[in-house]
Amino acid sequence: MPDVRAVVLEAAGMRLEPLAAEHREDLARAANHGAIWVHMPLSACGADFDAWFDLSMTQARTCEAVWAVRTLGDGKLVGSTRYLNIDIANLRVEVGYTWYEPAVWATLVNPACKFALFQYGFESVGLNRIELKTDGLNTRSQAAIAKLGAVREGVLRSHMIRRDGTLRDSVYFSVVRPEWPAVRRRLAARLGLEIAASA
Repeated sequence: MPDVRAVVLEAAGMRLEPLAAEHREDLARAANHGAIWVHMPLSACGADFDAWFDLSMTQARTCEAVWAVRTLGDGKLVGSTRYLNIDIANLRVEVGYTWYEPAVWATLVNPACKFALFQYGFESVGLNRIELKTDGLNTRSQAAIAKLGAVREGVLRSHMIRRDGTLRDSVYFSVVRPEWPAVRRRLAARLGLEIAASA
């Protein structure tokens, strides 16, 4: 059975590190921007951070693969991402609960992290499907996911209840194993990475 767990991953100047206690203080700083959490199911801003971090550590030990995201150029922690909804029997995971401090929005941080997570999932774990979802109102996130090369599959209506009590439609995207070589080439070109001709 494949082993889906957080391991150190690197791509294009980014390092994804398995979430650990020593990340708490620096991630709290990165998370302390209200704009990050507008479309997220939970907030980790300010006083909410410790509850988010403690829950994430529990999930990392039990049911999810959780990473802290570090920019290698300056060594700063700038966010977090994870594999959730892990279904080993069907060789699929969701990449989600991704957040970054606003200073790195619209940079190569997100595509570099997704490249690392997709490569690990398809090439090391042997997944058949990696899915992503976002709030129907979060058009910025939808555009970023589409730009990765993921296929928009559709909308699950009234899928979740937001923190303010309103109903959320969730937009689903995915990359499946036969699509990975093309997505890999596209992301590698965007990131300026060299890949083998046969990849």
